[in-house]
Amino acid sequence: MNPHRPSKPVDEFDDTPFKYPSQLPPTSDGKNPNVIIVGAGISGLYLAILLDKAGIPYEIYERAKEVKPLGSVMSLNGSILASMEQVPKERIHFSKKVLSMEQNKDGVMIRCADNTTYHGDVLVGADGAYSGVRQSLYKMLERKKVLPPSDAEDMNKGFNCLVGTTDPMDPVKYPVVAREDSIFSQVIGKGTHYTWAEFNVPENRICWVVVSQLATLGEAEKTRFRNSTWGSESHADMINDVKDFRVPGGGTLGNLIDHTPKENISRVFWEEKLFETWTHGRTVLIGDAAHKLLPSAGQGAVCAMQDSVILANCLYDLKSLKYESIVEALEDFKEQRFENVKKQFKTSKANAIFLHGQVRE
Repeated sequence: MNPHRPSKPVDEFDDTPFKYPSQLPPTSDGKNPNVIIVGAGISGLYLAILLDKAGIPYEIYERAKEVKPLGSVMSLNGSILASMEQVPKERIHFSKKVLSMEQNKDGVMIRCADNTTYHGDVLVGADGAYSGVRQSLYKMLERKKVLPPSDAEDMNKGFNCLVGTTDPMDPVKYPVVAREDSIFSQVIGKGTHYTWAEFNVPENRICWVVVSQLATLGEAEKTRFRNSTWGSESHADMINDVKDFRVPGGGTLGNLIDHTPKENISRVFWEEKLFETWTHGRTVLIGDAAHKLLPSAGQGAVCAMQDSVILANCLYDLKSLKYESIVEALEDFKEQRFENVKKQFKTSKANAIFLHGQVRE
């Protein structure tokens, strides 16, 4: 018996009506499920690409007001690049922060902060490490006393990260930007808890990242509450510490930071956790909502996109739109993905030990 597949049905049929009125459910063709995707990050958008190609109806609900160019660089490998050619017409609804979700035998519904509600056959939580869908789902499971204790624990924490992408740089002063290929340079600081890296990208720009291991769990707790989203915050203390560090491509980190618009500098807390519960009833979690990997092995985005591929296949292969069929498909998704993600989770931790210092257990 697979240890990750429940030995009994995930949920009994529930005839409880939804607490909030919902917009009319989208029209179904009787074969394909109507999919609600919460989150317009990489896993949500990539799933939308695949569902669009498969002819499966979907809508995306994103809490942000607009797409912002936060972050730095993303690492992908050959296992995912082939499918990047598929680009659908995106159906994204912004300013849709999900406050709660409900599900029963007839469907699933989300309620947003603007008092709107949306109904579908399947709910996909692709809304990141601080997933509102996961929080709402786990509260439901806690009330039923079926949530594993480990899923109620906080994510493991240990690193603070500052990232950004410069404006176009002078190729005379920074020869690395003139290269046709992309060069990755990683520096492990001597006598300091900082490590830093740079990547040259098109348009003579440089992506950079600075990582600091947090000294104590107390320091981690003080930082954690500020990191529910990526965003530009007060970075002065960290910038002052690293501004004189030399970078292989020329100049210092301070030079790169000075050429980076302030609104494009992000500070984020690195956390990690492999959640046990990915699916319940009509709801499923993918990407960081299900497994938050340290980025040291470049597997976070890849795992998220692989989640999207497998989930799209499972939804495409649905035998019917009956509740039991949907539950079985979502459980099958987790069964196919869990062990692979677990392996990448361990690899990411090992890489973090090598590149950034000792990782707390």
